[in-house]
Amino acid sequence: MERKYAFWTAVATLAALALSAVLYPSLPDRIPTHWNLRGEADGFGAKSWAAFLGPLVMAGLILLFRILPWLSPRSFALDGFRPTYLYVGLVLVLLAGYIHGIALWSSLEEGVDLRRALFGGLCLGFALLGNVLGKVERNFYVGIRTPWTLASERVWYATHRVAAWTFAVGGVVGFCLVVAGGWMISAGVVIGVAVVLPVVHSLIYYKKLEASGRL
Repeated sequence: MERKYAFWTAVATLAALALSAVLYPSLPDRIPTHWNLRGEADGFGAKSWAAFLGPLVMAGLILLFRILPWLSPRSFALDGFRPTYLYVGLVLVLLAGYIHGIALWSSLEEGVDLRRALFGGLCLGFALLGNVLGKVERNFYVGIRTPWTLASERVWYATHRVAAWTFAVGGVVGFCLVVAGGWMISAGVVIGVAVVLPVVHSLIYYKKLEASGRL
């Protein structure tokens, strides 16, 4: 998995860099770097650096995911679920590359439905992350990190089994809503529920175990 992660993250980052280099002469002087909830660009950067912001973010994520295992305390080590940890890193790098591509596309084409494109991609990212959340072991960096999951390994695993379903189902449903008619508000509500449910579950389950003396 280590080699596959290194290969595909490197390929994705170099592809994003190559795309920026190829399109650079055609890009406008200002490139969007941030969008509001309506999909409207509300932050811009000069072409000289904004055209390469995406690859820089991707490289930063790669470096971060290399450093975090070293920073992690021994009792919260990441080695026990390293393939899953690297998979999460790959999904985030690819998502950053996708957003970079959307930014360049919107700079070159007028009338691009950015909100639909961005939200659709984010929903798919949620679904892909949900696919492996049940395999995430207790740590400080990846997963549903609430006071109750970090305090109890039993609560951690139970919560992440729930989160695996809510993230995967919520991501797919949200993506279908976006594709079907661009119903961003409905898709946003679905994703919000998918995130909140595991958090609430962690509190309720922890208190249940605490009351019964099983912690």
